[in-house]
Amino acid sequence: MNIRTTVEADLDTLLALIADQSVNTVTLERFQQFLASGAYRHEWTWVAEEDGRITALAVWWGMEQFAHPLAIDGLYYAGTGDPVPVWAELIKHGTASFPAGHEGPEYHIFLPNGWRDRPDVVAALEPRLQAAAAAGLSETTERLRYEWTPADGLPARSTRLRFEPADDEAFVDVFRRVIEGSLDASTARAVARVGVDGAAREEVELYRSLPGDRSWWRLAYDEAGALIGFAVPSANNGGPVVGYLGVLAEHRGHRYSDDLLAEITHVLAEQGAERIGADTDLGNKPMAASFERLHYRNFAVRVVASHPLG
Repeated sequence: MNIRTTVEADLDTLLALIADQSVNTVTLERFQQFLASGAYRHEWTWVAEEDGRITALAVWWGMEQFAHPLAIDGLYYAGTGDPVPVWAELIKHGTASFPAGHEGPEYHIFLPNGWRDRPDVVAALEPRLQAAAAAGLSETTERLRYEWTPADGLPARSTRLRFEPADDEAFVDVFRRVIEGSLDASTARAVARVGVDGAAREEVELYRSLPGDRSWWRLAYDEAGALIGFAVPSANNGGPVVGYLGVLAEHRGHRYSDDLLAEITHVLAEQGAERIGADTDLGNKPMAASFERLHYRNFAVRVVASHPLG
């Protein structure tokens, strides 16, 4: 078996494989569009060959402005044996290309709600997760995907908090205070990898690198002037998103997340957002409840395979 990255001459073969979408995020239209934009690249796309014939494919996705990919978007197989060991080798080759010390890669699989009751989905998902685990991505997190559109109506804006801009160091500080004890799995992994301060600085750097406008970020204060939390309206290459919001530990339990989410929604709506995307871990029930109260609709699930903590 020969494993390599792809070249332009492979395109017809890749498109033939991608036509069988299964649980993969990649579609024919998406592949060609993202290949042109740089979100997919031949040097990020790995194939396995048997006797000169491509039998397996791993497509990695990354942001156009980044030099390395971030996550696997699809695994395909056209061989006759077990795909799991072949996919595992493709994933290992892809992960080996990540820069030293950088946050590890992930495998994102987008599924419909109620996917456990779909035998076809389960059958397609299980070998892919087995391959990911064999390649070291053995930790799985289920995230609920939400969206808001103008038809859902703008939530009432907060009357008990005021929102003010601040410099990067102020946001590093508030990120640092919020992420200790966070229910978010990716945050916990970052803390385990680089510590609380390192994780806070990475978050600020990440959101600064996204297409969302830095001027949208706000710290939130109550009427007495106490810092309650922060709101980061943002955007990724797919459009406006709820970037991050957090409430300081000493102020939790008062549904301040609703105030922060409402502010984010208003800021993005004022920029003309026709859709706002958001995710939260299945286990983060307070945040999920906030999305529901503010009329965000849970439309799908994202399963994330990643390296385990530690």
